[in-house]
Amino acid sequence: MPVEVIMPKVDMDMASGKIMCWHVAVGNRVEKGDPLFDIETDKAAMEVEAPASGILHHAAPEGAEIPIGKAVAWLYAEGEDVGEQPSSFASVGEPTAGPLPDPEAAPEALSTDADPEPETEREMAFADGAGEGIRATPAARRLARDEGVPLASLHGTGPRGRVQAFDVREYLKGLTTPSAPATFRPETGPLVVTRSKGGKGTPILMIHGFANDTTSWAPLEPSLRHRPLIRIHLPGHGRSPKLRIRDFAMLAREVRQAFDALQLDRAHLLGHSLGGALCIALADTRERQLASLNLIAPAGLGPQINGEALSGICKATRTESLKPWLRSLVANEDLITDAYARLAMQSRSDANLRAAQAAMADVLFPDGVQAFDLRAALERIRTPTRILWGKADAIIPWKHALRAPGRMALHLFDGVGHMPQFEAAEEVGNILRSHV
Repeated sequence: MPVEVIMPKVDMDMASGKIMCWHVAVGNRVEKGDPLFDIETDKAAMEVEAPASGILHHAAPEGAEIPIGKAVAWLYAEGEDVGEQPSSFASVGEPTAGPLPDPEAAPEALSTDADPEPETEREMAFADGAGEGIRATPAARRLARDEGVPLASLHGTGPRGRVQAFDVREYLKGLTTPSAPATFRPETGPLVVTRSKGGKGTPILMIHGFANDTTSWAPLEPSLRHRPLIRIHLPGHGRSPKLRIRDFAMLAREVRQAFDALQLDRAHLLGHSLGGALCIALADTRERQLASLNLIAPAGLGPQINGEALSGICKATRTESLKPWLRSLVANEDLITDAYARLAMQSRSDANLRAAQAAMADVLFPDGVQAFDLRAALERIRTPTRILWGKADAIIPWKHALRAPGRMALHLFDGVGHMPQFEAAEEVGNILRSHV
């Protein structure tokens, strides 16, 4: 009898999961425990392993939304009669046997952009003189043309970044929603990644927090230079493009793509605040490539957050208005000198950068709460993990750390606020150095 592969429940509120991609082609063999497919929900993304060995058949198409507990595929023994496709998702179609489909050659399965018209070579390259070289479905191209939207301004959510009609509609919706200020001009492109010179062995991949940039790691880096250091610049921060972020899942996907592009065999992860949340999401789907997980005051472990401070930082246009909000990040306000505030404001002088961050904050922290919950993801992680937190944190309550599994090491600092890597750099550096 074939083995049924079911859609697992990966978070408490999950009713269904979306098939992001298959790691094995239909008709090919997979061994028990091998990566089989990736799923994505509103709150999490993860890699699902094969429950048994066998040959993959009747796989749900990429992009399909499958209810929890329902079959997504079947694994057959060698020579076993495959028979007809089961009725669980027969209406959405099935990939053909052989190599995985090239999303550039055919529209993705179960897309809302289903269109009987074939894409001509010219359509794939141009859309009324715009969008050269951009992957997009015919429906997306027509909608973009009718609404006067340049395809180059869109972030595609289909396989390999293919633009779908959904992406065009979301872009148009964003033009009129309060979460996208009129001054925000979205950009496209991959996230910027920078590396330090020197260091040996397994690299440390660092992800900074919201409304910050990679310079926030500077006080800590002297303790970590024995390893190669890699820094990801978040969208709308530092040197990365100012992407329009629709939800946490999209932000995590951007970071995941940047990580995958590095093609690292192993890495230590280090994240602060929002960067810590993204490290949790990354560890949940790429755990086999991680040597350790290190989180400094991570977001995603509870709903509370100081939305007033985040909004104040995003809105500040002068040093005088930024400095009071920067002081809320630390326990010792004397650390935020006039010079420090001027440098911080200098890095935020671009109005479009501030607008991009304000739009992101409205999506990730609507009404001053955290709109994403990573507790279930943290529970699944078995990578050696340390959590560091200041007990005077005025941005995210330090008691969120108590929701971590007991197998994870916890370091709490008295008299330290939201930025232990800045306020207690030497002590934090010693702890991390011993871990990595």
